[in-house]
Amino acid sequence: MGSWPSGIGAITLFVEDLDAAKRFYGEVFGLPVAFEDDDSAVYDFGNTIINLLRASAAPELIEPAAVASPEAGSRFQFTLDVDDVDEMCGELTTRGVELLNGPMDRPWGVRTASFSDPGGHIWEIAARKAG
Repeated sequence: MGSWPSGIGAITLFVEDLDAAKRFYGEVFGLPVAFEDDDSAVYDFGNTIINLLRASAAPELIEPAAVASPEAGSRFQFTLDVDDVDEMCGELTTRGVELLNGPMDRPWGVRTASFSDPGGHIWEIAARKAG
């Protein structure tokens, strides 16, 4: 048996409005849909795929656990490394993204900014500060 775990292959995000989520992921990340059906759309982020799944189809995957609503609050954040947070914030703004916070310098030596997708999932962009 090889080393385990060797990485995260897929993350499934539950969304109420699949069409809005697909528009957002296509426009903001500039990625084509790698696979789709009536209930999902998959995007390839390199070593990890993001599967957008209609919340109404999610119980089949996670029962007996419950699907939380977006209003329940966030319990995680995805972080994407970028070369220049300020430059990427400018680009995101031109793509219609409203930042939740940032850009800001963090005490652990990283500059960050955050935004959310239509399903309420929070994405952070981050770059190590020089020096």
